[in-house]
Amino acid sequence: MYTGLVISAAVFGAFALATGSITVALFAVALAGTGLLTTVGVIVAMDTFGPVSDNAQGIAEMSGDVEGDGVGILTELDAVGNTTKAITKGIAIATAVLAATALFGSYRDAINQALAEAGGTLADAGTAFAFEVFAPNTLVGVIIGASVVFMFSGLAINAVTRAAGAIVFEVRRQFREEPGIMEGTVRPNYANVVDICTRDSLRELATPGLLAIFAPIAVGFGLGVGPLAGYLAGAIATGTLMAIFLANSGGAWDNAKKLVEDGNHGGKNSPAHEATIIGDTVGDPFKDTAGPAINPLIKVMNLVSVLIAPAIVTFSVGDSASTPIRIAIALVATAIIVAAVVVSKRRSTTIAGTPAESTVG
Repeated sequence: MYTGLVISAAVFGAFALATGSITVALFAVALAGTGLLTTVGVIVAMDTFGPVSDNAQGIAEMSGDVEGDGVGILTELDAVGNTTKAITKGIAIATAVLAATALFGSYRDAINQALAEAGGTLADAGTAFAFEVFAPNTLVGVIIGASVVFMFSGLAINAVTRAAGAIVFEVRRQFREEPGIMEGTVRPNYANVVDICTRDSLRELATPGLLAIFAPIAVGFGLGVGPLAGYLAGAIATGTLMAIFLANSGGAWDNAKKLVEDGNHGGKNSPAHEATIIGDTVGDPFKDTAGPAINPLIKVMNLVSVLIAPAIVTFSVGDSASTPIRIAIALVATAIIVAAVVVSKRRSTTIAGTPAESTVG
């Protein structure tokens, strides 16, 4: 909440400095985003500290050579690294919001220029060009934009689950077929695991990417540029809060596990430790995948909207207006999204050769 309020205050402060001019206000917002990016050195340093401390703690734990105070120090550094990563993710989403707000000016200019070329005005263009939030079609766009963020996050989390399941299945297969791995006499086949991770990552990228590109096309050509503006507003507002929530909650779950492993609440192998392991398993895709991915999602949807706005106007007003073509484009975009989601849902998650026995009943 507080991060969202700070971002909102920055946008409104830049707007207030414009003294009533929308053009100057958008320029001020762009300058605010540029000013935030001047701290790139600190951002990179803080973001790098997290993986470095995390890897150091993991290497020390696997080696078994670090004992006593060294283990506690590395654990604390790892916890601090999770916090710094969460901070940098908040800064990243702040820059995305400021950039998206500035792009609203480009979106408006693209619509006005296309209307001028078509010989029309906003007053004569009809309800599809209504930008008021209280207009029902614009409100529908806001709701769709907010929903897409949740769907995008769910797709990203499910993708991590499937890829992780494939890696667990491969590791179990190697342990089963090569007993010497546990004895240290046989070297594991690391290449297979890396190949699975890389291949699944690229394959799972398709569905969220198609959603980010074709959702604005479906809304814009199907409902008009007014609802598309509402769609962007809903996606920006919900995406900001969702990205912050995912980054903070994922880091909190990770740090909760480290707190228990330090001896609190029963320590390792306790019920509390098992619960925090589950929380950390959920938190990792939250803070490292779904949360950071919302940043490019917002930027991509805004850029796609700016690029397609003139085409929407062309097929909506003037001599080139054609409702069937607009609806056909919207239906094709929707069909692509539905097909991608269906294919993604059909991919199964397998972590063992045989199903686990049910303990219920």
